[in-house]
Amino acid sequence: MSARTRRQKAALAAEESEDSPSNGSVSTPSKRASSKKRARSAAREESKESKENVFLFTPNLIGYSRVVLTFASLYYMPLHPRTCSFLYTVSCLLDGLDGYAARYFNQSTTFGAVLDMVTDRCTTACLLVFLSSAWPRWAILFQGLISLDMASHYMHMYATLSMGGSGQSHKKVDPSRSWIMYQYYTSKLVLFICCTANEAFFIGLYLLSFSSPTLSPSLLQPVSDSQLSSAQPGNPAHPEPASLFASPWSAGALEMARANKLESTWPWIITGISFPIMAFKQFVNIVQMVNASKWLAEGDIAARRANRKK
Repeated sequence: MSARTRRQKAALAAEESEDSPSNGSVSTPSKRASSKKRARSAAREESKESKENVFLFTPNLIGYSRVVLTFASLYYMPLHPRTCSFLYTVSCLLDGLDGYAARYFNQSTTFGAVLDMVTDRCTTACLLVFLSSAWPRWAILFQGLISLDMASHYMHMYATLSMGGSGQSHKKVDPSRSWIMYQYYTSKLVLFICCTANEAFFIGLYLLSFSSPTLSPSLLQPVSDSQLSSAQPGNPAHPEPASLFASPWSAGALEMARANKLESTWPWIITGISFPIMAFKQFVNIVQMVNASKWLAEGDIAARRANRKK
């Protein structure tokens, strides 16, 4: 018997109980009408709930738009730094809007939480992959950041769902387990600043790969004929625009020419200001991974103890 059927029968039983004179009270037409009205209202609520589609909740629709914007930014990432940065930034800002929409419309769901986390992890990982190709010498550092971010959040989410229950949110952290994690997830302002500054740092590095000869010396180096066929991401002056686009007046060639004239002042400012917060965010990732590992180990010990008692 479904939960809906049981609740409907309970409502009918309550209605019959109120109508019955054996319950010690006198049944009046007004009481019977009120009881029937409540029963019909409960039935309408049940019907409304059964028609809800979690995939079309407002915060999840915002999450889908973030995925579209992310794919668009990845398309423009190799040669169009301005367009890519704009699309990527909008996608990151929408990350704060979906949480607000979930609270406002009372549409917080486990699917939405997982969608939000997966989108965040994949978006950051794709940008770090580009930075690895732009600066191969530092690829191991960017690969390590990808691994830390993925492992930390996966283990935290898995530990929360397996140890705390399927209805437990990964943002509800017991302060007795970690004061830092509790402050990080409880304060919406702290969480927003950390996530925003973390992405801003990597966006700044991305823009510097197009504008800073200090980090990308090939921006100042002339290109020989033998190098024209080897396009390197992050070095838009290598090769020349004409070697990639048939028409020098095409949108791609014009954007690439503009990329060569990017000013590095603002990217340096963004990177410098956001670096300390980015470093703190990586520290939080380490703490999160360690605490999740301890929580899972506690569950293993409890399970082994229970098995020995059988």
